Amino acid sequence: MYLSACIEWIFQAEHEDIADRIVAAKAAGLGGVEFHLWRNKPIERIADAVKRTGIRVTSLVVDPRCHLANPGATGEIVESVKGSVPAATAVGAPAMVVASGPPVPGVDEAATHAAMIANLKAAAPVVEAAGLTLLLEPLNTRVEHPGMFLDSTTRGLDIIEAVGSPAVRLLFDAYHSATMGERIDEVLGNRIALVGHVQVADSPGRGEPGSGTIDWAHVMATLRKVGYDGAIGLEYKPTVSSLASLDRTRAKLGV
Repeated sequence: MYLSACIEWIFQAEHEDIADRIVAAKAAGLGGVEFHLWRNKPIERIADAVKRTGIRVTSLVVDPRCHLANPGATGEIVESVKGSVPAATAVGAPAMVVASGPPVPGVDEAATHAAMIANLKAAAPVVEAAGLTLLLEPLNTRVEHPGMFLDSTTRGLDIIEAVGSPAVRLLFDAYHSATMGERIDEVLGNRIALVGHVQVADSPGRGEPGSGTIDWAHVMATLRKVGYDGAIGLEYKPTVSSLASLDRTRAKLGV
């Protein structure tokens, strides 16, 4: 495993320029960085900072955001994914993140679930052709994302399984999962092959691991037990300086 800093928040207090945050992440000994939407960022300067430092970009978010729960949005979703491929390629990101969005009023749960599968199946050939991975992220509906359709890891894995593409995987966010009251060992079980990325933040508060109540020894032991060996995305809002938060995170995660 290696740590990947979400530079939306980590090093934000210390560096206004996002390219400088990449340099800071490398200097802090991190193996990767990731960020959210890309259209509001200087992609060429990010690509240059990545090239100069040699750090990896783990992921970025498809922009405009995809509302996969909308049965009538297939064309827009495919175009949004296709339009984000050049940005991912420019910075060397192997994966792009999508979420469900809210359900459409009047469309029942079963039809919404089916729409998500259909929309991901339509987008899958785009990322397959580009050699990229599309990461579906369940988000909590109890704190930050009320009204979001996909807030369950189990449902997300069911959708990934139904899509049936090796280029479509789940983004398991331990913060969102814990906020929804899930137990990592129960929801991941023997399905880790369907997970393409893991992110962490503590709950409550979404600070660095160690700032809340999540049992990180259990989380990390479970990830190792099921065989996850990829990036651990640090998608948290530091409660102390970025470097101090990284020290606390390393101590808690053992990475």
